[in-house]
Amino acid sequence: MKIKLLAATVLLLAMQQTYAQKTAKDSSSTDSLMKSLSSDDKAEPVTAAFKSTMLILTPTTETIKKKNLNFMVVHRFGDIAGSQGGGKTLWGLDNSSDIYIGFEYGLTDNLDIDFGRSKYEQLINLGLKYNFLQQTTDGSVPVAMTIIGQTGLKPYHVTTTVFDDYTNRLNYFAQLILSRKFSSRLSLEVAPSFTRNNLPYPFLVGNGNNIFSLTAAGRLKLTKRMGVVVDYVHPFSHFRRNSNSPKFYNPLGVGIEMETGGHVFTLNFTNAQAISPMNYISDTESSWTKGQYRLGFTITRVFDLNGKHKGTYK
Repeated sequence: MKIKLLAATVLLLAMQQTYAQKTAKDSSSTDSLMKSLSSDDKAEPVTAAFKSTMLILTPTTETIKKKNLNFMVVHRFGDIAGSQGGGKTLWGLDNSSDIYIGFEYGLTDNLDIDFGRSKYEQLINLGLKYNFLQQTTDGSVPVAMTIIGQTGLKPYHVTTTVFDDYTNRLNYFAQLILSRKFSSRLSLEVAPSFTRNNLPYPFLVGNGNNIFSLTAAGRLKLTKRMGVVVDYVHPFSHFRRNSNSPKFYNPLGVGIEMETGGHVFTLNFTNAQAISPMNYISDTESSWTKGQYRLGFTITRVFDLNGKHKGTYK
């Protein structure tokens, strides 16, 4: 009798343990399923498709965080070779075709206000940059999209240009940038653009006021803090395609991008003399095949003006 009672007790305990394990397993499976469903509902945005708000010629889809200030210095030297280059100008280092000083301030995390001034044509520009669509990690949104609008002013007299009306000093630029981060190493973008010069630039018979263009650019990450960047711009212009004097060329740039602490430094070569798209889309007369390309660099530094936050640009 005692043996039967002991056996019944052991059997009861074994059944209770099995039931408890099954309940725990079912509960764990349910929790995992709920977490999976919850994560699907909250797709995360892809971050740092590009390390800076600008590559060589073209802005990226990246924006400056709210209450952050991005300070930019962009420099283009003179021709490395050709009739204007060579040893007599230390392969262009004695000259500067353009210098740009600019600021980008984050009004929100996705909206910047930009201001800058170029040496080339003494152009002053003011604009807005809005990232209205972000790529997501789950692929539900495959690309990021940013729109840019700028107004440029040439306040000073330029010897090659006649401003018979003050409104002729104004220029306009609009661009839609679509980018995709394909992997942790590769990011690409395309950007259709529209440029408007109230006075055709350069001021030549037959030149038009409006220019449509298409940009293709990309960044290939080589190491944790270094990558290769490429930038190409194709203006759609019958006048530029058929002009023989002067002869126009499509802007092309290649470079190395380095992240050094709070700075992003880009060392590049390009045939574009000007830095602002309002200038280089309208007037690039330098050819790679003739040695009319130049060394340039871009330095960006972000300052966090929000005392509540620590750290800088992502």
